[in-house]
Amino acid sequence: MFYRDERLALFIDGSNLYAAAKSLGFDIDYKLLRTEFMRRGKLLRAFYYTALLENDEYSPIRPLVDWLNYNGFTMVTKAAKEYTDSMGRKKVKGNMDIELAVNAMELAPHVDHMVIFSGDGDYRPLIESLQRQGVRVSVVSTIRSQPPMISDELRRQADNFIELDELRDVVGRPPRPEDENAPAMYPDPEPVD
Repeated sequence: MFYRDERLALFIDGSNLYAAAKSLGFDIDYKLLRTEFMRRGKLLRAFYYTALLENDEYSPIRPLVDWLNYNGFTMVTKAAKEYTDSMGRKKVKGNMDIELAVNAMELAPHVDHMVIFSGDGDYRPLIESLQRQGVRVSVVSTIRSQPPMISDELRRQADNFIELDELRDVVGRPPRPEDENAPAMYPDPEPVD
């Protein structure tokens, strides 16, 4: 699926990848992930996309964002929006689809292969456009969770589907026990389109 002389770029939808790995019972070791894809080709960029709650004194994702920023990842962040749904529950919205799509389109003339870590069906038109520009696109997510974390349309559009569970031994580590009082790293994912 990969060629050693290919110019690669990684696009990581942070909350989507976190939810997929959590559903499979492991955490991602981002140093190992970056090393694995450097081994597979010429890694030009590794983007990580996440929304941050700006008004929190402590965000559980802040240490990860800082670590990634100092360890070869290009961070793309924006402020998350808090709102109350019709049932009176507090919700957080921080969709990064547009930012990821814009970066992918800008980088398309400079890479041979893009790897998108997300199962979000909204990326299908992006993948189709990248393919028309001659870029091969792999998608990393899982069909082994209940429900599957990837939309069928996205999996069919991609040149390659990489099952996240099959990367577990290469990029995974056991999950840390969560403190019951600590805020969740990401809100529960929205259903796959």
